[in-house]
Amino acid sequence: MTKENKAVSHTPMMQQYLRIKAEHPDMLLFYRMGDFYELFMADAERAAKLLDITLTQRGASNGNPIKMAGVPYHAAEQYLARLVKMGESVAICEQIGDPAASKGPVERKVVRIITPGTVTDSALLEEKRDSLLLALHERQGKLGLAWLNLASGQFHVCETAPANLPAELERLQPSEILHAEGASLQTNNHAALKSLPDWHFELDTARRALCQQFSTLDLAGFGCDDYTAGLEAAGALLGYAKLTQGQSIAHIRGMQVYSAERYVRMDASTRRNLEITQTLRGEPAPTLLSLLDTCATNMGSRQLAHWLHHPLRDRAVLRARLDAVDALLPSPAGGRGVGGEGYRKIHDQLKPSVDVERITARIALKSARPRDLSGLRDTLLTLPQLHATLASCDAPLIQSLTDALQADAALADLLQKTLKAEPSSVLREGGVIADGYDAELDELRGIQTNCGDFLIALEARERARTGIANLKVEYNRVHGFYIEVSQAQSANVPDDYRRRQTLKNVERYITPELKAFEDKALSANDRALAREKFLYDQLLDSLAPFIPQLQRIAAAIAELDVLATFAERAATLNFSAPQFSDDAQLSIKQGRHPVVEAQVEQFTPNDTQLADARRMLLITGPNMGGKSTYMRQVAIIALLAHVGSFVPAQEAVLGEIDQIFTRIGASDDLASGRSTFMVEMTEAANILHNATGKSLVLVDEIGRGTSTFDGLALAYAIARHLLENNRSYTLFATHYFELTRLTEEFSQLANVHLAAVEHQHSIVFLHSVNEGAASQSYGLQVAALAGVPQSVIRSAKKQLVRLEQNSAAQNPQGDLFAAVPDIQEPEEHPLVAALRDLQPDDLSPRDALERLYQLKKLIS
Repeated sequence: MTKENKAVSHTPMMQQYLRIKAEHPDMLLFYRMGDFYELFMADAERAAKLLDITLTQRGASNGNPIKMAGVPYHAAEQYLARLVKMGESVAICEQIGDPAASKGPVERKVVRIITPGTVTDSALLEEKRDSLLLALHERQGKLGLAWLNLASGQFHVCETAPANLPAELERLQPSEILHAEGASLQTNNHAALKSLPDWHFELDTARRALCQQFSTLDLAGFGCDDYTAGLEAAGALLGYAKLTQGQSIAHIRGMQVYSAERYVRMDASTRRNLEITQTLRGEPAPTLLSLLDTCATNMGSRQLAHWLHHPLRDRAVLRARLDAVDALLPSPAGGRGVGGEGYRKIHDQLKPSVDVERITARIALKSARPRDLSGLRDTLLTLPQLHATLASCDAPLIQSLTDALQADAALADLLQKTLKAEPSSVLREGGVIADGYDAELDELRGIQTNCGDFLIALEARERARTGIANLKVEYNRVHGFYIEVSQAQSANVPDDYRRRQTLKNVERYITPELKAFEDKALSANDRALAREKFLYDQLLDSLAPFIPQLQRIAAAIAELDVLATFAERAATLNFSAPQFSDDAQLSIKQGRHPVVEAQVEQFTPNDTQLADARRMLLITGPNMGGKSTYMRQVAIIALLAHVGSFVPAQEAVLGEIDQIFTRIGASDDLASGRSTFMVEMTEAANILHNATGKSLVLVDEIGRGTSTFDGLALAYAIARHLLENNRSYTLFATHYFELTRLTEEFSQLANVHLAAVEHQHSIVFLHSVNEGAASQSYGLQVAALAGVPQSVIRSAKKQLVRLEQNSAAQNPQGDLFAAVPDIQEPEEHPLVAALRDLQPDDLSPRDALERLYQLKKLIS
């Protein structure tokens, strides 16, 4: 059978479906049929498994049964949300033709494409997490990255080394990644991957598309005119975003160049080890974000997460944030702040606010719902009260945010006069546009509202005219309006009555007057809904010029919310303001790990002193003694200081920090075929190659994945390299006590230990950091606490004694820190030579006894 004959054998509707499906082969096609979105054939089988919906079959096409699965149109969002969370993409195919005027299948087309990185609907988005679409393209050894938050319109581009890709993906956590076909891409990120033909990444096409989007002649004003790989990625991303929305994306009005030098850099393993936004197990709590996030708005929560992953190096910005936080805290003297618990007042006034950022994007995409706009109106009306609260605060950043919160009076007025106070949740139900806004709509609504009054008046008139006392004027959905008369009175009806229906005991009639009213009344509802939709679309068009203003207001609300949250957390958790110094130092008094502190009854704070003359702390002590917690708390204090937050310490003074590195924990990377030790060495290599004298480095138990001597030698060499070459601020935890002797060679190194004491054959962890090296590791005591059988513990103690005695006698590791001697063959002991020459069979008993005495003398 030829292809032509095969196509003809499909039903007209299936031909239409297959043609549309061919344009979107890698997506699930939601094909609108009445009150359902239907999926057919392979899509139906796939959707049935993913969504746990019923798979059926109906009829046949081309001789094969048609497999079907469907979801109700009105409940589609919940299914779409599940599919997007699974990384699926969906093409929404709607009926755009008039069924009454159509010959054959109603005209349909794909009006929207929903992908994990391009969702904007509130029902499909996580409220407190940004959904990013990222495109990447490599060219001439440079990796171009572009990422877009379609729900806010924030668009960024950068160029970096290909080796930095894992760190960038960990920082951005994109929902969807675009790349060129054939490009090899390995990522541990759970983002959906989408390959595009190479021509999507063409440079000249990208420049034209970007300039057209931003209405500029070139891209020099954005600081990326000399980019190649970055612009190619940005062009592909912009084209893909437009394709999925099926329209222009007017709220994307510019592009920012991401410069890594502006931020305190952290690689992928550092972000994971510090558990900033998710635990090592991938859970959302307990993390630094979950502890800090008491924001009043979802915009604030997303901004807080962004700040935590983008710590700044610009001290002017940081000091402005810290000054604002201080101004929102209760001030004994009063005067410069908001007064009282300023942060609480701000949060109380922000809590009713809707998500202005995402609603603004939906306005630009013409997908905002009535409740979005009424919520936006109500939020704008609360801004004057917020201005009054902030008026007394003289912190420059607060004043700047107050100015940014100014809304054009015409914007709130437009929303107020156009929308009902409580509009319907969806436009199709009507009841959205305010009464008195449009005369035509008011007339149509009046017809519906006054219908009952008209029928009562008509019934009274007709009874008087005909003299039929039991005459009724009624309505039903099947037959419309009618006048009902009993069979006994049917002979008395006027000539202008026209019979509409005959029943057993009654006759039903229609009159010209009632028919005219019927035509008007029955069409009034449909006409009113059509008129409301027209007026609502006009409203969205009228709001378009206010998009930049709304974006500015959303950004100001988010930042103010985060600053108020920092103040609240500082007051509740006893945080203090950090100080910045131009000297090389990291001085912390009574520092704490805030997440661990929130999980335990009592937390022991500790000091940390690092300076130019004290570059490394070599930390020893027992397992479970708190070494890892102590190191992490130093990094978290540094991180919080560089996002403009107060810190969990009595006092903290920080010199300039450019990067934070961590080498903590043991894990393998099975996907890449790397063992635990290989991962450990890869992370160590990254630190040794990239850490500078301004970097904060945390190294925990390096060298554990190999033999004792190999591990000890590596730990020694790595510590020495960090001291001699990198000269970073380093916290180096180890169980190799031999390393403590490095203090004899390097004055910049100090030994500290986590204290513990033995009590009744057990161990008590004191969690306090003291100067000097630990006396022992308490490994057996910790093993006993873990439940290792006592017989094993006793056997281990005996073996430990033998090993320590043997080590003391032979000192096999003593030469590690001394000059390596020349290796020479040892001289043969005289006893060995005498035994070799001895011939027992040739000796008499007397000779044997004499030779035995001689051998004994040789031993002594």
